[in-house]
Amino acid sequence: MKIGIVGLPNVGKSTMFNSITNAGAECANYPFCTIEPNIGVVPVPDNRLDVLTKMYNAKKTTHAIVEFVDIAGLVKGASKGEGLGNKFLSHIREVDAIAEVVRCFENPNIVHVDGSINPIRDIETINLELIFADIETVDKRLEKAKKMLKADKKYQEEINCLEKIKKHLEEEKPVRTLEFNEDEKEILKEVMLLTAKPILYICNVSEEQLADAENDENVKKVKEYAKTENSIAIPLCAKIEEELTGLDENDKKEMLEALGLKESGLDRVIKESYSLLGLMSFLTAGEPEVRAWTIKKGTKAPVAAGKIHSDIQRGFIKAEIVSYDDLVKEGSMNSAREKGLVRSEGKDYIMQERRYCTI
Repeated sequence: MKIGIVGLPNVGKSTMFNSITNAGAECANYPFCTIEPNIGVVPVPDNRLDVLTKMYNAKKTTHAIVEFVDIAGLVKGASKGEGLGNKFLSHIREVDAIAEVVRCFENPNIVHVDGSINPIRDIETINLELIFADIETVDKRLEKAKKMLKADKKYQEEINCLEKIKKHLEEEKPVRTLEFNEDEKEILKEVMLLTAKPILYICNVSEEQLADAENDENVKKVKEYAKTENSIAIPLCAKIEEELTGLDENDKKEMLEALGLKESGLDRVIKESYSLLGLMSFLTAGEPEVRAWTIKKGTKAPVAAGKIHSDIQRGFIKAEIVSYDDLVKEGSMNSAREKGLVRSEGKDYIMQERRYCTI
């Protein structure tokens, strides 16, 4: 699964990407420093794996992962090819969700492409360019569907759905804020619209703002905007996150405590991005390996078993499930089983968070 990191030029998105992946994406104080997308695969932070690794004396620990793509900065007119617009749009089509970095800090030495700090304006600039691109996509699809309607009446349903989408877009609203029935959702999947992708807003604040970032006026505005899209906004300081990545775990912990933070902003971004895609992990453990397996929320046990091996899915009979907290408290699967804390679940069992299982 891929998360595309987007934003206007000079908002700090490449600095943030460097912090997430240590991939060394070039950063400079001029637009379009990032031209080709940089890609980084990062583990989803999960301290449960460390606990289970010690419990089982495991030789290997494998985290769930998220792939981040740093996409070139966008400017007004991108939908018409301005700046690196065409590349931006083609790259964003390939990701599953969007993490948009929004500049909430003042710094006269770092030029803002529009000359002033206004996060809502910046968000709307990107939204409008994606909306314009989506309208073009819908128009082409509508034209094709109307031609096909002459030969097959089934295309009327698609036409109705597309016209509903176009009306919403023309009101300058992203498709992710529009409700669909199950049939319409299938049509939407085929059209692959940019504004249908789920989005997470990342408010890049200064070091001085960070301590009280939740009460910063710009951050509050972005949070309110995010609510209108059933999304969330996370404040962080990209500069501090970059410093944190260069520290060992003890020094990192000390710095976070000094800043009054329970976890780094980037750890939260990674976890929220994972959740944004509707993903969750189930855990397996043994001496050879402790592992978090990535599945969609709502996945049934046999399909989850198929993540481990297709043969296990075909021969699935039951899974033994225990609460992670119960397992840790008892110290072993055998002890949890003796206490009656382990359940056998069949083919209709829907996998849950914070569960350990043997299949």
